[in-house]
Amino acid sequence: MNHWVVRLIEESGYLGVAFLMFLETLFPPIPSEIIMPVAGVTAANGKLELSLVILSGTAGAMLGNIFWYLAARALGIERLKPFIQRHGRWVTMNWREVQRAHGWMESHGSAFVLLGRLIPTVRSLVSIPAGLLKMGFRPFLIASTLGTFAWTALLAGAGFRLKSNFEQIDQFIAPIADTVLVVMVLIYAYRLATHKAH
Repeated sequence: MNHWVVRLIEESGYLGVAFLMFLETLFPPIPSEIIMPVAGVTAANGKLELSLVILSGTAGAMLGNIFWYLAARALGIERLKPFIQRHGRWVTMNWREVQRAHGWMESHGSAFVLLGRLIPTVRSLVSIPAGLLKMGFRPFLIASTLGTFAWTALLAGAGFRLKSNFEQIDQFIAPIADTVLVVMVLIYAYRLATHKAH
């Protein structure tokens, strides 16, 4: 799969980087941990400019981020109220907690989105709660763009610096992603065990 990514980026340039990052955000067939380092290596080989690689990756990812935000906002948390009231145990939230989350998002939404974009596994999901809980579009856009830019710059910069040894990036990030996933599962299991319907 890496060879396919390399070929697409070499043949399509910045548009290929943006397209892959857009796809990764919509439905992650190829993680950004592969796309952006490969693009960084391509820049290191003189075929692309690093700054434009970062901007292209950020733009592509942001198109996907905005899509999920708008889709979730159009759905709205109110439409999920009957589902939450009936199956709240399995989502480990009751309606009162949802209302509290709405207030929390109004106060801390920007920090949630900004930091969420920098956490493997979580970063692709951040747009959905932001949209469902109707976080303002402008703060979402600013925080999401900053976080996405930082993430793509980190990965592309690492690929640019490490060149052919960019696999080391995945060796560093993969354990972090696995740890985040395990923590999320443990939190879910705890909330499931301690969930109260009201």
